[in-house]
Amino acid sequence: MYKTPCSRLTGFLGVRVKQQLVQTVPRCNQTARNLIYLHRKDPSNWLTYQHLNFLKRQYVTKNSSVLHQRAVPKHELTIVDIRDASVKRQVERIPAINPELTEVALLSEDVTQKAQPKNSSTKAALQSVTAPKGSESHLTATTDEPPHVHVETEEARQARLDRQWKPLKVDVADLPDVYSRLAKIKLTALVVTTAAAGFAMAPVPFDPIMFFVSSLGTGLASCAANSINQYFEVPFDSNMNRTKNRPLVRGQISPLHAVSFALACGIPGVALLTLAVNPLTGFLGALNIFLYTCCYTPLKRLSIINTWVGAVVGAIPPVMGWCAATGSLEPGALLLGSFLYSWQFPHFNALSWNLREDYSRGGYRMMSVTHPGTCKRVALRHSLGLIPLSTLAPVLDVTTWTFPVISLPINLYISYLAARFYHKGDRNSARKLFFCSLWHLPMLLLLALTCKKYSRGQEDTAPLTPTPPSK
Repeated sequence: MYKTPCSRLTGFLGVRVKQQLVQTVPRCNQTARNLIYLHRKDPSNWLTYQHLNFLKRQYVTKNSSVLHQRAVPKHELTIVDIRDASVKRQVERIPAINPELTEVALLSEDVTQKAQPKNSSTKAALQSVTAPKGSESHLTATTDEPPHVHVETEEARQARLDRQWKPLKVDVADLPDVYSRLAKIKLTALVVTTAAAGFAMAPVPFDPIMFFVSSLGTGLASCAANSINQYFEVPFDSNMNRTKNRPLVRGQISPLHAVSFALACGIPGVALLTLAVNPLTGFLGALNIFLYTCCYTPLKRLSIINTWVGAVVGAIPPVMGWCAATGSLEPGALLLGSFLYSWQFPHFNALSWNLREDYSRGGYRMMSVTHPGTCKRVALRHSLGLIPLSTLAPVLDVTTWTFPVISLPINLYISYLAARFYHKGDRNSARKLFFCSLWHLPMLLLLALTCKKYSRGQEDTAPLTPTPPSK
């Protein structure tokens, strides 16, 4: 009979499947026999599969509608005859209810036939030890006296529960320090400084009152965002050495107190930016609070994208300062925001590199923990990106052409440290890159301010020279 190639292929597959079944059946029979042997060997009504090679963890079976699990087999004691003086007897220490039985548990292991019990309770315990049951026996200590059961009264129970709770006492003298740590005062100072730099870089006449109001509103918004962030992260901050001393973790203030402080800072801050400065600045302030608390904070435990979202949050304050001075969103504001955006990657990646154990203990998905190669590569990429951004400043009429030249040495130095961090990836290189980033940003903004290009408002502020009347 003529066979098509398809039928020959089907026959070939059938032969291969049959060969595999023939090879697998003996192993399946051996596995089944092992299971039956394990079940019959143990008289108790439980079964585990830890002896199988293809399973790496222990499972639990359900027999007679009851779950049974035994992670570690109980150690079986070998009991010998007490009359044999040449063999040492093993005695298991048993927690005793009666204080008299404690003496039985502390007997020496070198008990011989000549040792005699001193009282009736000790004698009863030794007799129970020497009574074997088949090939095995369990050591038990019995006493004729019923165990004493302590009945706790309701008043004693309430007093015991009250002692378990730590009384929360807020000292008014400690509130300034608590509020400063709740608001992350150093981070807030950095946010206000970058916003002030954006205000000062705007090509408009400097208004001191508007400068003070916008800085105050930005600082209040930052305090609110940081307080809400700490409120959300209390369970995770308690696992990290870096954050375990925060006020909410230590219980210095209540969560309601922290939320009230955040509202007392956030609402006036956004209202001040919206009403006293302009609506665009107020919108950016409210957007920054939302991004930091509702996007960046939960993303820290979900994905490494949180680093890019946090960089956007850090790039908004200089844009707010520029908008507070000009009332509009211009390319110069976006350029200052780009400076902050790129600077944050070498700064934070170097910081998180030496805190990888802490972040891992807290459950945060940082690049340094889950993607160390990406962490080093992104830090180097954005350090090098500061050089073309500095060159773009005079193109957008934000600074003169002097700024790219005088900022090139510090940009090359931070890029060099980022390259060392990329190649070595050790704690020393990460520490040097982090400390360099601390002075690099203020220096870069100061150089940009000295090279600021006054392209707008000079005609308005120039003194008017009187022209003589024509005759």
